[in-house]
Amino acid sequence: MSTRTRRGIATTALTVAATLAVAGFPASAAQPPAKPAVVAAPPAFGRLGPLIGLVVERLRVSDDVAAAKFGTTSPIDDPGREQQVLDQVRARATALGLDPDAAAAFFRDQITASKVVQRGRFARWTAHPDQAPTTRPDLGPIRTRLDRLTADLLDRLKATVDLRSERVPCTVQLAVAAGSAVVLERLDALHRRALGTAVHSVCGG
Repeated sequence: MSTRTRRGIATTALTVAATLAVAGFPASAAQPPAKPAVVAAPPAFGRLGPLIGLVVERLRVSDDVAAAKFGTTSPIDDPGREQQVLDQVRARATALGLDPDAAAAFFRDQITASKVVQRGRFARWTAHPDQAPTTRPDLGPIRTRLDRLTADLLDRLKATVDLRSERVPCTVQLAVAAGSAVVLERLDALHRRALGTAVHSVCGG
């Protein structure tokens, strides 16, 4: 994605955020993270809204992944698990008629974005132990939810394949969806940064 395109997306996203703030949806300032919580896919505007809503939901699940791993020997980087997810994505994408390489690139971004959240949480909790989670979620149910999100995300990639193949309309719709999700979901700085990573390949990378 070119620098000019990135600037255009950022400008459009800021415009959307400002519009929503005027309409009564103020963006929240970055706040110390509370106990991680998984929420339903947030609202997001535009034709890519449902896709970006699922992306944000997956980022929220990353909070629970971090809580499950923090203070254990479970590493943030898990190449075996990551490869397993990408192999499953390629197989499911092929069955759906999607380009398996493009689908794998999108999910590689989701994995990278999840690690952005996990590292951010680890750093915060290490520096502020009083904010660390007091209970440790089970990774089994979390991975089951991630598997469900993988299927849902692939369905949304399939539903938006025509739009995403057109660079300019796609980047505009991506800016609208991401900008509205940031405000409506009140994403903090960590999750905003992760979202930027997660959407890198939506319009072809």
